[in-house]
Amino acid sequence: MPLRPYQNDLVEDVRSAWHEGYRAPCIVLGCGGGKSCIVAEIARRTTFNGKRVLFLVHRKELVDQITATFARWGVLMDLCFVGMVQTITRRLKKIPKPALIITDENHHSLATSYKRIYEHFSDVPRVGVTATPVRLNGDGLGDVNDKLIIGKSTKWLIANGFLAPYDYYAPSVADLTGLHTRRGEYVQSDIDKAMIQNKVFGDVIAYYRKLANEKKAICYCASIKHSKATAAAFCDAGIRAKHIDGDTPKNERDRIISAFRKGEITILCNVDLISEGFDVPDCECSILLRPTHSLTLYIQQSMRCMRYRKDKRAIIIDHVGNYARHGMPDDDREWTLAKKEHKRIQTEKENSESVVMCPECFFTFARENAENGCCPHCGAPLPKRTRKLTSDEDAELIRIEGFKLDFDTPDDCHTYDELLSYAKRRGYKPGWAYYQARLRGMIA
Repeated sequence: MPLRPYQNDLVEDVRSAWHEGYRAPCIVLGCGGGKSCIVAEIARRTTFNGKRVLFLVHRKELVDQITATFARWGVLMDLCFVGMVQTITRRLKKIPKPALIITDENHHSLATSYKRIYEHFSDVPRVGVTATPVRLNGDGLGDVNDKLIIGKSTKWLIANGFLAPYDYYAPSVADLTGLHTRRGEYVQSDIDKAMIQNKVFGDVIAYYRKLANEKKAICYCASIKHSKATAAAFCDAGIRAKHIDGDTPKNERDRIISAFRKGEITILCNVDLISEGFDVPDCECSILLRPTHSLTLYIQQSMRCMRYRKDKRAIIIDHVGNYARHGMPDDDREWTLAKKEHKRIQTEKENSESVVMCPECFFTFARENAENGCCPHCGAPLPKRTRKLTSDEDAELIRIEGFKLDFDTPDDCHTYDELLSYAKRRGYKPGWAYYQARLRGMIA
């Protein structure tokens, strides 16, 4: 099967990088750009030269999927071992030395388990693939990679018919102010408390019917409990829905995904499973019900509905303000191997200034695409630019300020969590935030 020209260019760029002396390049290509085909071709060429390939995946659900893809592509599978990182680290002494290591979803490779494999086969060249070469804390991948090979942008893939164009909506369904953060990500129990409410479920269903009625949708939830409850709410409303997670037996999971592909199920609810590398085609809509600090997770989930099909226009319904933290899915981003002191991604303040949401139809888009100060989707006048996006009870817009960190003075902070964020950014001790919160009557 032939590669697309831009895919073949990336394969040749990897070969050139190795010839130039680089040992661990990383291919960067947006979701849906065909990374699996690229690494399959690299593996095929390597095995046809009689050399072994070790292919690393980060979750067990991907092993069978990648193995099947490689076999279809013509990779000689007796020379290619596809394995989960955690398994391989326990069997390093038993695995034949490969001639090449390929790392799927390469942004995970700063983890100790990956490094242990790399160190064990320290003289083996490597290549990784990812859509987002950045860790949750903003660091680049310079500790494990020595060159980034950047592919075509998401905008280019859309413009040239390799990804579906999309419409982005951001209607609110819950008050998400005051969420706590632990190890760089929102606390799951906080999200559950905000999202598992009858009113929230009702609003999610109402907006689905208004914006994407009867379109096949993948719904990204915060926890297994939340996902099951969301699927049940859709079913109670007469919309066929199912929940799957990593513990769903493989036969049952395959049956549910097959039913989704056939249109027997309309909504597929999950927690992170249908994101990195997990192939579920035919999705027309992504419903985001999990706020996240992870750019990688946001990109993977929001773009899951953008696989190309003729005349298709994808719909993204963001109920949790992820666009305010990360920008739009197809924003151009500057990638680097350096650590986070080198700026790569926009701040939330910059995103809120560059992205606007229509108060009438919830259409969300780059401010530069506004037409004479009006929404390009419905023509409604847009609100003037302000420092914060606030709640409009009539339009039910999401209250973004709970996530924003662009507080110029303590007086700009309206909750204890905002004071904690302010203190953290300026190196103050937590006691300062507690004192200020009591002074302002935020806590007793």
